[in-house]
Amino acid sequence: MPTPTKDTFLNPADAVAHLETYASRDGLSVQELMNNRVHGGLTYNDFLLLPGKIDFPASDVVTETRITRNVVLKTPFMSSPMDTVTETEMAISLALLGGIGVIHHNQPPASQAAMVRAVKRHENGFITDPVVLTPTHTVADVRDIKARLGFCGIPITDTGSLGGKLLGIVTSRDIQFEPPTTPLHQIMTTDLVTAPQGVTLNEANIVLRRCKKGKLPIVDDQGRLMSLLARSDLLKNQNYPLASKDLQSKQLYAAAAVGTRPNDRDRLRLLVEAGLDVVILDSSQGNSIYQLEMIQWIKQTFPKLEVIAGNVVTREQAASLIAAGADGLRVGMGSGSICITQEVMAVGRPQATAVYAVAEFASKFGIPVIADGGIANVGHIVKALALGASAVMMGGLLAGTTEA
Repeated sequence: MPTPTKDTFLNPADAVAHLETYASRDGLSVQELMNNRVHGGLTYNDFLLLPGKIDFPASDVVTETRITRNVVLKTPFMSSPMDTVTETEMAISLALLGGIGVIHHNQPPASQAAMVRAVKRHENGFITDPVVLTPTHTVADVRDIKARLGFCGIPITDTGSLGGKLLGIVTSRDIQFEPPTTPLHQIMTTDLVTAPQGVTLNEANIVLRRCKKGKLPIVDDQGRLMSLLARSDLLKNQNYPLASKDLQSKQLYAAAAVGTRPNDRDRLRLLVEAGLDVVILDSSQGNSIYQLEMIQWIKQTFPKLEVIAGNVVTREQAASLIAAGADGLRVGMGSGSICITQEVMAVGRPQATAVYAVAEFASKFGIPVIADGGIANVGHIVKALALGASAVMMGGLLAGTTEA
Protein backbone atom coordinates (compact mmCIF):
# COMPACT_ATOMS: atom_id res chain seq x y z
CA MET A 1 0.00 0.00 0.00
CA PRO A 2 1.55 3.34 -1.05
CA THR A 3 2.13 5.90 1.66
CA PRO A 4 -0.70 8.46 1.49
CA THR A 5 0.25 12.10 1.09
CA LYS A 6 -1.70 15.26 1.64
CA ASP A 7 -2.66 15.29 -2.01
CA THR A 8 -4.02 11.72 -1.97
CA PHE A 9 -6.19 12.03 1.15
CA LEU A 10 -9.91 11.76 0.51
CA ASN A 11 -12.32 14.54 1.39
CA PRO A 12 -13.40 14.02 5.04
CA ALA A 13 -16.95 15.02 4.09
CA ASP A 14 -17.14 11.84 1.98
CA ALA A 15 -16.20 9.47 4.83
CA VAL A 16 -19.71 8.02 5.30
CA ALA A 17 -20.29 7.66 1.55
CA HIS A 18 -16.91 5.94 1.17
CA LEU A 19 -18.14 3.05 3.29
CA GLU A 20 -20.20 1.94 0.28
CA THR A 21 -17.00 1.02 -1.54
CA TYR A 22 -16.39 -1.90 0.84
CA ALA A 23 -17.78 -5.27 -0.17
CA SER A 24 -19.34 -5.87 3.27
CA ARG A 25 -19.99 -4.16 6.56
CA ASP A 26 -17.38 -4.36 9.29
CA GLY A 27 -17.73 -7.55 11.35
CA LEU A 28 -20.09 -10.50 10.89
CA SER A 29 -23.86 -10.61 10.80
CA VAL A 30 -25.52 -12.82 13.42
CA GLN A 31 -26.36 -15.34 10.70
CA GLU A 32 -22.70 -15.52 9.66
CA LEU A 33 -21.48 -15.69 13.26
CA MET A 34 -23.91 -18.43 14.23
CA ASN A 35 -23.19 -20.66 11.25
CA ASN A 36 -22.16 -23.67 13.32
CA ARG A 37 -20.82 -25.50 10.28
CA VAL A 38 -18.16 -22.79 10.06
CA HIS A 39 -17.62 -21.70 13.68
CA GLY A 40 -18.94 -24.67 15.66
CA GLY A 41 -20.84 -23.89 18.87
CA LEU A 42 -20.27 -20.59 20.66
CA THR A 43 -20.65 -19.60 24.30
CA TYR A 44 -21.33 -16.05 25.48
CA ASN A 45 -17.59 -15.59 26.03
CA ASP A 46 -16.68 -16.47 22.44
CA PHE A 47 -17.80 -13.24 20.77
CA LEU A 48 -18.44 -9.55 21.30
CA LEU A 49 -21.02 -7.20 19.82
CA LEU A 50 -19.72 -4.36 17.66
CA PRO A 51 -20.84 -0.87 18.66
CA GLY A 52 -23.28 0.98 16.44
CA LYS A 53 -24.55 4.56 16.49
CA ILE A 54 -26.63 6.05 19.30
CA ASP A 55 -29.40 8.29 17.96
CA PHE A 56 -31.85 8.12 20.87
CA PRO A 57 -31.83 8.95 24.61
CA ALA A 58 -31.77 6.18 27.21
CA SER A 59 -35.27 7.23 28.30
CA ASP A 60 -36.63 5.97 24.96
CA VAL A 61 -35.47 2.41 25.59
CA VAL A 62 -38.35 -0.05 26.12
CA THR A 63 -37.48 -3.34 27.84
CA GLU A 64 -41.00 -4.81 27.75
CA THR A 65 -41.02 -8.42 26.64
CA ARG A 66 -43.18 -11.55 26.43
CA ILE A 67 -42.15 -14.69 28.29
CA THR A 68 -45.16 -16.69 27.03
CA ARG A 69 -47.80 -16.11 24.39
CA ASN A 70 -49.84 -13.96 26.79
CA VAL A 71 -47.65 -12.89 29.74
CA VAL A 72 -45.80 -9.60 29.25
CA LEU A 73 -43.09 -8.29 31.60
CA LYS A 74 -41.66 -4.78 31.81
CA THR A 75 -38.12 -6.13 32.27
CA PRO A 76 -36.61 -9.33 30.80
CA PHE A 77 -35.46 -10.87 34.08
CA MET A 78 -36.42 -14.21 35.65
CA SER A 79 -34.98 -16.04 38.64
CA SER A 80 -34.29 -19.75 38.48
CA PRO A 81 -36.43 -22.31 40.37
CA MET A 82 -33.59 -23.23 42.74
CA ASP A 83 -34.08 -23.64 46.49
CA THR A 84 -31.11 -21.32 47.07
CA VAL A 85 -32.59 -18.60 44.85
CA THR A 86 -36.36 -18.32 44.53
CA GLU A 87 -38.85 -18.47 47.35
CA THR A 88 -41.45 -15.89 48.41
CA GLU A 89 -39.16 -12.89 48.93
CA MET A 90 -37.33 -13.25 45.62
CA ALA A 91 -40.55 -13.89 43.70
CA ILE A 92 -42.18 -10.76 45.14
CA SER A 93 -39.09 -8.57 44.74
CA LEU A 94 -38.53 -9.51 41.09
CA ALA A 95 -42.21 -9.07 40.23
CA LEU A 96 -42.26 -5.59 41.81
CA LEU A 97 -39.26 -4.63 39.66
CA GLY A 98 -40.85 -5.84 36.43
CA GLY A 99 -39.51 -9.40 36.20
CA ILE A 100 -40.75 -12.70 37.60
CA GLY A 101 -39.38 -15.28 40.03
CA VAL A 102 -40.02 -18.99 39.55
CA ILE A 103 -40.71 -20.67 42.89
CA HIS A 104 -38.83 -23.97 43.24
CA HIS A 105 -40.50 -27.35 43.79
CA ASN A 106 -37.89 -28.86 46.10
CA GLN A 107 -40.44 -28.69 48.92
CA PRO A 108 -43.84 -30.11 49.90
CA PRO A 109 -46.71 -29.09 47.56
CA ALA A 110 -48.56 -27.23 50.32
CA SER A 111 -45.46 -25.16 51.10
CA GLN A 112 -44.97 -24.23 47.47
CA ALA A 113 -48.66 -23.32 47.15
CA ALA A 114 -48.36 -21.07 50.23
CA MET A 115 -45.50 -19.20 48.53
CA VAL A 116 -47.58 -18.72 45.39
CA ARG A 117 -50.47 -17.45 47.51
CA ALA A 118 -48.19 -14.99 49.30
CA VAL A 119 -47.03 -13.54 45.96
CA LYS A 120 -50.61 -13.15 44.73
CA ARG A 121 -51.74 -11.46 47.94
CA HIS A 122 -48.83 -9.03 48.05
CA GLU A 123 -50.42 -6.52 45.70
CA ASN A 124 -53.99 -6.29 44.49
CA GLY A 125 -56.50 -4.14 42.72
CA PHE A 126 -59.88 -5.06 44.12
CA ILE A 127 -59.27 -7.91 46.56
CA THR A 128 -62.08 -10.28 45.68
CA ASP A 129 -61.11 -13.03 48.15
CA PRO A 130 -60.10 -11.13 51.32
CA VAL A 131 -59.55 -12.85 54.63
CA VAL A 132 -62.70 -12.18 56.66
CA LEU A 133 -63.49 -12.93 60.32
CA THR A 134 -66.56 -12.81 62.59
CA PRO A 135 -67.04 -10.67 65.71
CA THR A 136 -66.50 -13.76 67.88
CA HIS A 137 -63.01 -14.45 66.55
CA THR A 138 -60.19 -13.35 68.83
CA VAL A 139 -57.01 -11.29 68.79
CA ALA A 140 -55.09 -14.57 68.62
CA ASP A 141 -56.75 -15.34 65.25
CA VAL A 142 -55.66 -11.98 63.85
CA ARG A 143 -52.10 -12.44 65.03
CA ASP A 144 -52.01 -15.90 63.45
CA ILE A 145 -53.10 -14.42 60.11
CA LYS A 146 -50.44 -11.73 60.36
CA ALA A 147 -47.77 -14.36 61.05
CA ARG A 148 -48.83 -16.53 58.12
CA LEU A 149 -49.84 -13.95 55.51
CA GLY A 150 -48.10 -10.74 56.58
CA PHE A 151 -51.10 -8.44 57.11
CA CYS A 152 -53.80 -7.84 59.73
CA GLY A 153 -56.25 -5.29 58.29
CA ILE A 154 -59.18 -7.68 58.33
CA PRO A 155 -62.88 -6.92 57.66
CA ILE A 156 -65.44 -8.32 60.09
CA THR A 157 -68.81 -9.56 58.81
CA ASP A 158 -71.70 -11.32 60.48
CA THR A 159 -70.95 -14.53 58.58
CA GLY A 160 -67.15 -14.35 58.60
CA SER A 161 -67.05 -14.49 54.81
CA LEU A 162 -67.33 -12.33 51.72
CA GLY A 163 -70.98 -11.43 51.10
CA GLY A 164 -71.79 -11.07 54.79
CA LYS A 165 -72.97 -7.80 56.33
CA LEU A 166 -69.96 -5.58 57.08
CA LEU A 167 -69.71 -4.81 60.80
CA GLY A 168 -66.19 -3.40 61.20
CA ILE A 169 -62.47 -3.77 60.52
CA VAL A 170 -59.64 -4.91 62.77
CA THR A 171 -56.25 -3.23 62.23
CA SER A 172 -52.81 -3.68 63.77
CA ARG A 173 -53.49 -0.77 66.12
CA ASP A 174 -56.69 -2.38 67.38
CA ILE A 175 -54.87 -5.49 68.58
CA GLN A 176 -51.89 -3.76 70.15
CA PHE A 177 -51.61 -4.49 73.90
CA GLU A 178 -54.73 -6.67 73.81
CA PRO A 179 -54.83 -10.17 75.36
CA PRO A 180 -55.01 -13.01 72.81
CA THR A 181 -58.45 -14.09 74.06
CA THR A 182 -60.11 -10.72 73.48
CA PRO A 183 -63.08 -11.09 71.07
CA LEU A 184 -62.92 -8.83 68.04
CA HIS A 185 -66.31 -7.19 68.59
CA GLN A 186 -64.79 -5.44 71.64
CA ILE A 187 -61.92 -3.82 69.75
CA MET A 188 -62.86 -3.57 66.05
CA THR A 189 -63.18 -0.20 64.32
CA THR A 190 -66.81 0.48 63.36
CA ASP A 191 -66.47 4.03 61.99
CA LEU A 192 -65.88 2.96 58.40
CA VAL A 193 -65.50 4.66 55.04
CA THR A 194 -66.88 2.47 52.24
CA ALA A 195 -67.44 2.67 48.49
CA PRO A 196 -70.45 1.30 46.62
CA GLN A 197 -70.37 -1.82 44.48
CA GLY A 198 -69.73 -0.90 40.85
CA VAL A 199 -67.16 1.81 41.64
CA THR A 200 -64.19 1.78 39.26
CA LEU A 201 -60.68 1.07 40.52
CA ASN A 202 -59.61 4.64 39.75
CA GLU A 203 -62.60 6.10 41.62
CA ALA A 204 -62.00 3.80 44.58
CA ASN A 205 -58.34 4.81 44.72
CA ILE A 206 -59.38 8.47 44.87
CA VAL A 207 -61.70 7.74 47.82
CA LEU A 208 -58.94 5.80 49.57
CA ARG A 209 -56.44 8.62 49.13
CA ARG A 210 -58.87 11.20 50.50
CA CYS A 211 -60.11 9.24 53.51
CA LYS A 212 -56.59 8.28 54.62
CA LYS A 213 -57.75 4.88 55.82
CA GLY A 214 -55.73 1.69 55.44
CA LYS A 215 -58.55 -0.30 53.83
CA LEU A 216 -61.57 0.61 51.72
CA PRO A 217 -64.41 -1.95 51.83
CA ILE A 218 -66.63 -2.17 48.76
CA VAL A 219 -70.25 -2.90 49.78
CA ASP A 220 -73.57 -3.42 47.99
CA ASP A 221 -76.77 -1.49 48.69
CA GLN A 222 -77.53 -3.77 51.66
CA GLY A 223 -74.16 -3.22 53.30
CA ARG A 224 -72.72 -6.61 52.38
CA LEU A 225 -68.97 -6.86 51.77
CA MET A 226 -68.21 -7.41 48.07
CA SER A 227 -64.46 -6.71 47.90
CA LEU A 228 -61.66 -4.70 49.48
CA LEU A 229 -59.03 -2.14 48.46
CA ALA A 230 -55.75 -1.55 50.36
CA ARG A 231 -53.83 1.70 50.79
CA SER A 232 -50.57 -0.27 50.79
CA ASP A 233 -51.27 -1.19 47.16
CA LEU A 234 -51.52 2.50 46.25
CA LEU A 235 -48.04 3.02 47.69
CA LYS A 236 -46.71 0.00 45.82
CA ASN A 237 -48.15 1.34 42.56
CA GLN A 238 -46.31 4.60 43.19
CA ASN A 239 -43.01 3.01 44.22
CA TYR A 240 -43.00 0.15 41.68
CA PRO A 241 -44.44 1.41 38.39
CA LEU A 242 -42.89 -1.49 36.42
CA ALA A 243 -44.45 -4.25 38.57
CA SER A 244 -45.46 -7.42 36.70
CA LYS A 245 -49.23 -7.68 37.14
CA ASP A 246 -52.21 -9.51 35.75
CA LEU A 247 -54.14 -6.93 33.74
CA GLN A 248 -57.50 -8.03 35.15
CA SER A 249 -56.87 -8.66 38.86
CA LYS A 250 -53.94 -6.21 39.23
CA GLN A 251 -52.18 -8.86 41.31
CA LEU A 252 -48.51 -9.71 40.85
CA TYR A 253 -47.74 -12.52 38.44
CA ALA A 254 -46.77 -15.77 40.16
CA ALA A 255 -44.69 -18.50 38.51
CA ALA A 256 -43.64 -21.88 39.86
CA ALA A 257 -41.88 -25.02 38.67
CA VAL A 258 -43.13 -28.61 38.70
CA GLY A 259 -41.82 -31.90 37.36
CA THR A 260 -43.53 -34.34 35.03
CA ARG A 261 -44.23 -37.26 37.35
CA PRO A 262 -47.85 -38.34 38.09
CA ASN A 263 -47.83 -36.75 41.58
CA ASP A 264 -46.79 -33.42 40.04
CA ARG A 265 -50.33 -33.16 38.66
CA ASP A 266 -51.69 -33.08 42.21
CA ARG A 267 -49.02 -30.49 43.09
CA LEU A 268 -50.07 -28.35 40.15
CA ARG A 269 -53.72 -28.44 41.21
CA LEU A 270 -52.74 -26.90 44.56
CA LEU A 271 -50.66 -24.23 42.82
CA VAL A 272 -53.50 -23.29 40.47
CA GLU A 273 -55.89 -23.03 43.43
CA ALA A 274 -53.38 -20.64 45.03
CA GLY A 275 -53.50 -18.39 41.95
CA LEU A 276 -50.60 -19.59 39.78
CA ASP A 277 -50.22 -17.75 36.44
CA VAL A 278 -47.24 -19.49 34.83
CA VAL A 279 -45.94 -23.03 35.28
CA ILE A 280 -42.41 -24.05 34.29
CA LEU A 281 -41.86 -27.71 33.50
CA ASP A 282 -38.52 -28.32 35.15
CA SER A 283 -36.39 -30.86 33.27
CA SER A 284 -32.89 -30.91 31.82
CA GLN A 285 -34.28 -32.68 28.71
CA GLY A 286 -37.65 -31.29 27.69
CA ASN A 287 -38.18 -33.36 24.58
CA SER A 288 -39.59 -36.45 26.28
CA ILE A 289 -42.90 -38.27 26.10
CA TYR A 290 -43.42 -37.42 29.79
CA GLN A 291 -43.24 -33.68 29.19
CA LEU A 292 -45.31 -33.82 26.01
CA GLU A 293 -48.07 -35.67 27.88
CA MET A 294 -47.80 -33.20 30.78
CA ILE A 295 -48.24 -30.22 28.46
CA GLN A 296 -51.30 -31.77 26.83
CA TRP A 297 -52.82 -32.62 30.23
CA ILE A 298 -52.25 -29.09 31.54
CA LYS A 299 -53.82 -27.52 28.46
CA GLN A 300 -56.88 -29.75 28.81
CA THR A 301 -57.22 -29.32 32.58
CA PHE A 302 -56.14 -25.68 33.03
CA PRO A 303 -56.55 -24.03 29.60
CA LYS A 304 -55.79 -20.53 30.93
CA LEU A 305 -52.52 -21.54 32.62
CA GLU A 306 -49.41 -20.47 30.70
CA VAL A 307 -46.86 -23.28 30.22
CA ILE A 308 -43.12 -22.79 29.73
CA ALA A 309 -41.57 -26.07 28.58
CA GLY A 310 -37.98 -27.25 28.31
CA ASN A 311 -35.15 -27.38 28.54
CA VAL A 312 -34.15 -27.54 24.89
CA VAL A 313 -31.12 -26.62 22.78
CA THR A 314 -32.13 -27.67 19.26
CA ARG A 315 -34.83 -26.83 16.74
CA GLU A 316 -35.98 -30.45 16.75
CA GLN A 317 -36.57 -30.41 20.51
CA ALA A 318 -38.36 -27.08 20.27
CA ALA A 319 -40.66 -28.27 17.48
CA SER A 320 -42.00 -31.17 19.59
CA LEU A 321 -42.86 -28.91 22.53
CA ILE A 322 -44.39 -26.17 20.37
CA ALA A 323 -46.60 -28.73 18.63
CA ALA A 324 -47.71 -30.08 22.03
CA GLY A 325 -48.95 -26.62 23.08
CA ALA A 326 -46.09 -24.94 24.96
CA ASP A 327 -46.53 -21.16 25.44
CA GLY A 328 -42.81 -20.52 25.95
CA LEU A 329 -39.50 -22.39 25.86
CA ARG A 330 -36.55 -22.53 28.23
CA VAL A 331 -33.19 -22.93 26.47
CA GLY A 332 -30.04 -24.36 28.03
CA MET A 333 -28.45 -27.71 28.77
CA GLY A 334 -25.36 -27.94 30.92
CA SER A 335 -24.59 -24.21 30.85
CA GLY A 336 -25.77 -23.33 34.36
CA SER A 337 -23.35 -22.73 37.22
CA ILE A 338 -24.21 -26.02 38.96
CA CYS A 339 -25.50 -28.00 35.96
CA ILE A 340 -23.53 -31.16 35.18
CA THR A 341 -25.55 -32.51 32.24
CA GLN A 342 -22.72 -32.07 29.77
CA GLU A 343 -20.20 -33.78 32.05
CA VAL A 344 -22.42 -36.67 33.16
CA MET A 345 -24.58 -37.29 30.09
CA ALA A 346 -22.22 -35.96 27.39
CA VAL A 347 -25.07 -33.99 25.81
CA GLY A 348 -25.75 -30.28 25.54
CA ARG A 349 -24.77 -27.32 23.41
CA PRO A 350 -22.81 -24.09 23.86
CA GLN A 351 -25.39 -21.62 25.16
CA ALA A 352 -25.07 -18.77 22.65
CA THR A 353 -25.55 -21.12 19.70
CA ALA A 354 -28.45 -22.86 21.46
CA VAL A 355 -30.28 -19.60 22.19
CA TYR A 356 -29.93 -18.33 18.63
CA ALA A 357 -30.97 -21.60 16.97
CA VAL A 358 -34.06 -22.15 19.12
CA ALA A 359 -35.13 -18.48 19.17
CA GLU A 360 -34.87 -18.19 15.39
CA PHE A 361 -37.09 -21.27 14.96
CA ALA A 362 -39.59 -20.54 17.76
CA SER A 363 -40.14 -16.94 16.62
CA LYS A 364 -41.82 -18.24 13.47
CA PHE A 365 -44.60 -19.62 15.69
CA GLY A 366 -44.87 -16.69 18.08
CA ILE A 367 -43.25 -18.62 20.96
CA PRO A 368 -40.90 -16.65 23.25
CA VAL A 369 -37.59 -18.15 24.34
CA ILE A 370 -35.93 -17.82 27.75
CA ALA A 371 -32.14 -18.10 27.94
CA ASP A 372 -31.56 -20.28 31.00
CA GLY A 373 -28.03 -20.76 32.32
CA GLY A 374 -24.59 -19.35 31.67
CA ILE A 375 -25.52 -15.79 32.69
CA ALA A 376 -22.47 -14.79 34.69
CA ASN A 377 -22.52 -11.02 34.16
CA VAL A 378 -24.55 -8.17 32.68
CA GLY A 379 -22.78 -8.51 29.34
CA HIS A 380 -24.10 -12.05 29.01
CA ILE A 381 -27.65 -10.71 29.48
CA VAL A 382 -27.13 -8.30 26.58
CA LYS A 383 -25.76 -11.06 24.36
CA ALA A 384 -28.64 -13.43 25.14
CA LEU A 385 -31.22 -10.78 24.27
CA ALA A 386 -29.32 -9.82 21.12
CA LEU A 387 -29.42 -13.47 20.00
CA GLY A 388 -33.21 -13.57 20.22
CA ALA A 389 -34.06 -14.47 23.81
CA SER A 390 -37.11 -12.69 25.22
CA ALA A 391 -35.75 -12.95 28.77
CA VAL A 392 -32.90 -14.42 30.78
CA MET A 393 -33.21 -16.81 33.71
CA MET A 394 -30.60 -16.31 36.40
CA GLY A 395 -29.55 -18.57 39.25
CA GLY A 396 -25.99 -18.13 40.44
CA LEU A 397 -26.05 -14.41 39.59
CA LEU A 398 -28.84 -13.92 42.17
CA ALA A 399 -27.93 -16.58 44.73
CA GLY A 400 -25.91 -14.23 46.91
CA THR A 401 -28.54 -11.52 47.17
CA THR A 402 -30.54 -10.67 50.28
CA GLU A 403 -33.79 -11.82 48.70
CA ALA A 404 -32.48 -15.30 47.78
